[in-house]
Order: sequence, then C-alpha cells, then structure tokens
Amino acid sequence: MANVMVALEGGEFLMGNDGPTAYPGDGEGPVRPVSLAPFSIGACAVTNEEFAAFVDATGHVTEAERFGWSFVFAGLLPDDFPPTRAVVDAPWWRQVEGAFWRTPQGPHSDLDERMDHPVVHVSWNDAQAYCAWAGTRLPTEAEWEYAARGGLEGKVYPWGDELEPGGEHRMNVWQGRFPTHNTRADGHLGTAPVTAYEPNGYGLYNMTGNVWEWCADEFDIGPPTRRSTRGGSYLCHASYCRRYRVAARNSMEPDSTTGNTGFRIAR
Repeated sequence: MANVMVALEGGEFLMGNDGPTAYPGDGEGPVRPVSLAPFSIGACAVTNEEFAAFVDATGHVTEAERFGWSFVFAGLLPDDFPPTRAVVDAPWWRQVEGAFWRTPQGPHSDLDERMDHPVVHVSWNDAQAYCAWAGTRLPTEAEWEYAARGGLEGKVYPWGDELEPGGEHRMNVWQGRFPTHNTRADGHLGTAPVTAYEPNGYGLYNMTGNVWEWCADEFDIGPPTRRSTRGGSYLCHASYCRRYRVAARNSMEPDSTTGNTGFRIAR
C-alpha cells in the first residue's frame, strides 16, 4: 500500500509517563500538557519498496553502505555465520559486513517477501534525505507520541493498558526468553509488514513494536548530538527493554544504523 498520510487535529494532550512502567533515566516524565498545531503523519513506517523508489530516483548511498557494515541481531544470522565483533554490553548485536537496507542480514540476505516491511539500517541522516526528497519531514517526539496514543489519554499502549488484551497480540515484540528463544507467538521473528496488526484510533499502524522510529528532535539526555527514537522494536522484551510503550524513549547518534530502526514521515 502507498504510505497514506493521516491528518491529525493537534491540540493539547498529556505527554510522558511517570508511572510504574516508566524508566526514570530515560526522561519519560513528568506527565505534562503539550500543545500541537495540526499535522499529518504516515499511517505506516516507510517501507523497503518506498525507500527503493527514493534510492532509484536519487542515487542516495546510505551511511551503512559507506561504512561497509551495520548492526544485525545475532538471532537472525545463520548458524554457520562467521564470528564477528559483538557489542560489549549487548552481545546479541553483531557488526555484519555488507549489511544495509537492501541486504538486512548481510550479503546472503535480500528483500524477497519483505518489500512491504519497514526499511531498516537507515540512519537519522538517511531518513532526513528521504524526507527532503519526499517533501516531508520527521515527526517531533511530541507529534509522534500524540499520534501513537491514538486519542487515548494516559494509556500504556496505543490500544489501552493491557499488553495482550484477550490474549491477542497487538504488536511485533519478543516473546519467550531474550535473546536465545523467541516463541514467535505474535507471528514474527524479525520485522513484520508495516500493516501487520490492527491500527490505533487514528488509523496508524505499528506505532509500537516492529522497528524503532527516528524523530526530528535532539535527545535531551546525554550527548547533545543524539537523536530521539520512539516505539520499541521486534527485539523489545520486558526482561530488559520494556520500551514498546507510547511514552518510552530511546536515542542514537544520527549516523547510527541497526536492523531494528526505521522511520515514518510527517508534514
């Protein structure tokens, strides 16, 4: 599906979380009223198909391609994959030569059956280049959270407070024991199609889970160069990263690329 833009009225909403689910060090709180002008936002994250059209039109070379590698989740690599450098504090992340948006797990992989999945291995700078080409921009953190809440106030997820209401999976996150065993109870191991699961009250898909999404803002904690990411990803699990919530925050350097970070557009 083409990435439909959904027009939102804006206005005042309560942003943030200082309840028991918050990570205090992430700056989720305090809960405060924020006012927004009307804006539009993509119903879905930008897909591989859409990003391919951008690359075909502009010849854009992503930062992962220029660096020659990107971070790939070890559980998505074949058993006989040669040893590569891991991240010290997060050994499930492997530095894979030749991994970029078109070959998301390295040179042995491709996008067959994944054109409708979110593009990954794109940096904040790559996302900015796409937006410039498309006549759009990245959403601010406040716009992203307002959109993710889908008209609900003070809820944990885009649909309410229950992770799996009635036993139904509403997003693509990790089930089982992280990082060694994923039961795939939600139907997916890596990324899912951008229209997987029911949309929220504003008609927006996968605002939580699936892939982290770049926002426009500088992150207000730590080095001033870092940029905000929102929404969590298919690797989030309550045991270490319960950031698949509408108020949860994260950040990366603007040239960072990983196999679980993409973006959606705003206007």
